Order: sequence, then C-alpha cells, then structure tokens
Amino acid sequence: MISKKFLGRKISAGEVSRVSRELVDAVERWRTRNLSRERIKYLFIDGVNFKMRVTDSVENVPVLVVIGVREDGGRLVLGFQAGAKESASTWREFFKDLKKRGLKSEMVRLGVMDGLPALEKVFREEFANAEVQRCQVHLARNVLAKVPMKLKKEVSDHLRSIFYAPSLKKAKELFQVFRDRWEREVPSAVKCLANSIDPCLTFFKFPPEEWISLRTTNIIERLNKEFKRRTKVMEIVAGEKACYNLLAFICLKMELHWRKSPMGKVLSAMFHPHLLPSSEFTQNT
Repeated sequence: MISKKFLGRKISAGEVSRVSRELVDAVERWRTRNLSRERIKYLFIDGVNFKMRVTDSVENVPVLVVIGVREDGGRLVLGFQAGAKESASTWREFFKDLKKRGLKSEMVRLGVMDGLPALEKVFREEFANAEVQRCQVHLARNVLAKVPMKLKKEVSDHLRSIFYAPSLKKAKELFQVFRDRWEREVPSAVKCLANSIDPCLTFFKFPPEEWISLRTTNIIERLNKEFKRRTKVMEIVAGEKACYNLLAFICLKMELHWRKSPMGKVLSAMFHPHLLPSSEFTQNT
C-alpha cells in the first residue's frame, strides 16, 4: 500500500529482495575496495562494540575500525571488520587485509591508538616504518584512576602542562618535575605515566599544525560515537552484514563532512590549552 501511494505501483517481494542484495554487494565492494591509490601517512585505530544478534542469542560484538589520513590531510575510513580488540591475531589479520587491498605500509609514519598492548605490538610489526602515538586522554584517565580525589585536579593540571608543552624537550623537563613532585604521594600514578610517557609524546616529531589532532584518538572516537548514536534506536543490530551496511553509510556521510576540514588546517594559534579548565581534559578536547 505504501509503495502504491508514493510510487503509483506496488513493489513486489522479489524487487525488494533484489535491491537488498544489490545494496549488500555495493557495501561490500566499498568496504573491500582497492587502496593502492591512497597515499596514507597516519592511521587512527580503535574498536567499538555493538549488541548484535548472533544465531539465537544477542552478543556484544566488537568491530575494529581504521581511519587513514592522506598526505594532503584528507581523512577516510580504510576499513572495519568484526573481531576481538584484545586479540593480536585479529589485528594482524585486519592489517594484512588492508595491505592486500593496496595500503602501502612503507608510507605509514604513525599509528594513533589507545595503548592496547596486543594492538601496539602488531602495529609495529606490520608497519615497520611507523611510530606509535598513544592517546593522551586514555593515559590521563589511567593515571588519575590511581590518584586520591583531593589530589586529582592538581595532578590533572600537572599532566596537562606536560602534554601541552611547546616542545619535546620542555615536556620531558616537566615530566621530571611531575615525577619529583608526586613520587612520594602517588607512586603508582607516577609509574603509570613513566611507563607510557615516550609513546605519548611521539606527536612532537610531526608538524606543529597537526599536534592537536595527533595527541589523542579523538578523530576515530567521534566516528565511533556517531556509530553508537545511529544504532542506539535499534538497540540490537540484526547481524554482521546489517551492521556493515549501516556503518558504511555512516562512514560515507562522515567522509563528506571531513572533506571540508582536512587535518592540519587549523591554525595552532587558535588553540590555547592553558586557558582551558581541567574539567575540559576529556576525550572531547
């Protein structure tokens, strides 16, 4: 009845089935498209969980996601596939698949991620010319989780002074100040920061106009939040293929938005981190 009202004729079940198959095929072609023409310099890597119907039950299924940044600053979703975020073999399979599709591993210079040990190890092995930038927001959360409530603001402000230092040399100096100041009161927090300080400061090796974007996994976190926002009303995704169809359309829409704002085009003079309150030290900054 609806099709007749809007289109002037009924649409048969066969037509619906055919269009559905064509849609699934088109999504899969895009998801597995050739990447050999893309000059990718940075990878933003993360995973996001979906409540997905698997046979007769509903499971939390993680989907691995990689965003690539081209030499011209353009961003695009290189791929996504279901797989365990904590599994080294799953990440390796995903990276190898990207390379089989034409991603030039020798051109990738940096991977930005949240610090999962399995992910970082495999990334370094699969992209031998690249370095790792651990997300500063994730590290800050881990450090502050080991700090008593009454000291959190002071320690947070001190962390910000390190992460937003004007140079690598100054950041290292401020880290030593942090260590001297807090070693006795919160040694576990100091140890947590010390274990990850070097990969959290890798961004200093890259152009200053890109520092804001390279410090954290914000670029991919925003995409993941859009995934969750769009699927929230569904509560349960009807299987892996249905999930891929939905994510593909979200990715394509995001890529249209990204075309208006290539990475690195924001003037660093417009950003003054020392003016932000410590409450702004979140994944959204």
